[in-house]
Amino acid sequence: MGRHRSDPRGLARILIAAVAVIAALALLVVGAVALVNAVTGEPDPKGPSAAVSPSDAGAGSRSSDATASPTVVLPLVIRVIGPATAVVVRIADTSGRVLTNGTLKTGETLQYREAPLQVVATNGGSLQVVIYGKLQPREPAGERAVWFVKSR
Repeated sequence: MGRHRSDPRGLARILIAAVAVIAALALLVVGAVALVNAVTGEPDPKGPSAAVSPSDAGAGSRSSDATASPTVVLPLVIRVIGPATAVVVRIADTSGRVLTNGTLKTGETLQYREAPLQVVATNGGSLQVVIYGKLQPREPAGERAVWFVKSR
């Protein structure tokens, strides 16, 4: 008569199934934590806000709400109030890093929390520009416009 042994393949299958269940639970926990943080967390403090307005739902990474908290004065807020226009926003230092380079549609708003900045628009009359809480004079429609935001 022979010896009785457990089937090693059967134990391996049970072990693999247990690891898969633990991995699935870990993914669920990580996803739930990320969702809670996304819903209750603060927006990214650098660069333009990433909220999407209902009118831009397919457009991507721009916001239509320029209101900041009452105690925080943003260095730059750009709102498109006329026809769509090409806008370039870059850091005005030796790096010259470009933060935004594209066409903004009517109603879109960009907010920046860093300075110094340089803003160039192909149609300055389409934009409402607020620098450190102060509304800038409106530029002529259809003309190129440039704004500088100094560091405080």
